[in-house]
Amino acid sequence: MLKFFHLSLLLLGTVFGPVARAESVLFLNPGTTQEAFWVSYSQFMQAAARDLGVDLQILYAQRQPELTVAQARVALQGPHRPDYLVFVNEQYIAPQILRLAEGSGVKLFMVNAVLTADQQALVGERPDRIGSLVPNDEEGGYLMMKELIRLHPAVARGEQIEVLAFSGLKITPSAQLRERGMQRALAEHPQVRLRQLVYSGWTQQRAYEQARQLLSRYPKVSLVWSANDEMAFGAMRAFAEAGKVPGKDVLFSAVNTSPEALQAVVDGRLSALVGGHFTLGGWALVELHDYDQGVDLARYGGRDRQLPLLQLIDRNQARQMLAMGSSLGYGVNFRKLSAKGRPATYRYPFFLQTLMH
Repeated sequence: MLKFFHLSLLLLGTVFGPVARAESVLFLNPGTTQEAFWVSYSQFMQAAARDLGVDLQILYAQRQPELTVAQARVALQGPHRPDYLVFVNEQYIAPQILRLAEGSGVKLFMVNAVLTADQQALVGERPDRIGSLVPNDEEGGYLMMKELIRLHPAVARGEQIEVLAFSGLKITPSAQLRERGMQRALAEHPQVRLRQLVYSGWTQQRAYEQARQLLSRYPKVSLVWSANDEMAFGAMRAFAEAGKVPGKDVLFSAVNTSPEALQAVVDGRLSALVGGHFTLGGWALVELHDYDQGVDLARYGGRDRQLPLLQLIDRNQARQMLAMGSSLGYGVNFRKLSAKGRPATYRYPFFLQTLMH
């Protein structure tokens, strides 16, 4: 951890030195440099920053929330402060960052997970918090479960369909919301029974180990719901080792549009995939760049917005996204998305379809 912290100090000093420049943005990435989702998230942001002329710096916390807080402290209270700090309320650390930001002059923007209702009540309104963008996590969890059930072969009256669920971290808002969506779908289908939900910490290895145990306990499971792609692949490996064919004997779902997940949809091993929220950081930069030029974000869809990014990705879309994945920022012209000078009816087109042009 110390190594990453010292690197953080070094990078902050070099990037935000007192030179004439465009607006500077620091993104505190809660993930690791080995996680496909958070790496693709950063790459999309970097493409947006290049297009918009934004001075972007990204620091990874390696899944250590205390490191995010340490990075925020350096950024907000050190001598070389960014104009904007973008961060995630991962493991509910946002209030600590908001406290550190008081009087710093740095504007704050939250992505992916925002203040809970309780946190918001405690913190209140803050003039330095300029907006937020979050995905439709609850709906994502719901859509995955509904699709798994839809694709499952019909069972005789009185028979049950058995499900296992692999979630991320108990104290991560996105995991909780996706679980809630899954439970909503299950409530609509009483013949589908959730045998067990486990927390795999978003990792493939942990899900694999858990799935091996659960498979021997529940040999009749035919649906596996996972809150991300890594856990889906871990569970899939355990089932495959037990002689079950993914996509035939057992249907799997996942979240994220990693190349591996998209390829698994094309191959038929993943039956339900939702994704698109890796774009949130890039869309946030469009809004920050507009705000920096005097655009009132509230005029164009609201300061705090939930975007319907998590949607089912079919085989054709998966092929299309695989083909586009090698192009920087999926070929999006971020400058064209600006609301500057637009009529009040304009709404930022922050959708997965914007990538599918």
